[in-house]
Amino acid sequence: MAIWQGRPKRKSSGGRITPARKKRKFEIGREKQFTRLGPRKVKMYRTKGANSKARLLMVDSVNVVDPTTKTIKKVEIQTVKSNPSNPNYVQRNIMTKGATIMTELGEAVITSRCGQDGVVNATLIKPE
Repeated sequence: MAIWQGRPKRKSSGGRITPARKKRKFEIGREKQFTRLGPRKVKMYRTKGANSKARLLMVDSVNVVDPTTKTIKKVEIQTVKSNPSNPNYVQRNIMTKGATIMTELGEAVITSRCGQDGVVNATLIKPE
């Protein structure tokens, strides 16, 4: 069954909305595919207007920004430490924006959207 991203059938108050039209093809969404830890694997998608999005399925390296020295380094990802979007993602090593990962330089927070950007960028967390 397709994922539909159109208007809901109910108002926020609970009242019913009478639909003025049927569902449209451009309102269909895509199934979730998560970015996991492993050798780099990318899937390209055609979007509206013949544009494209790169969805990362697996990745093993990350571009880390060090805020103190203002330098960027490409380092290996060791593991996912925490993920605020879903605690179960940590066990499965699934990365999303806002997830904390362990790298060779230390802990870092992912700042890019892995499923749409096709790259993983992160900012190093300063040790306290």
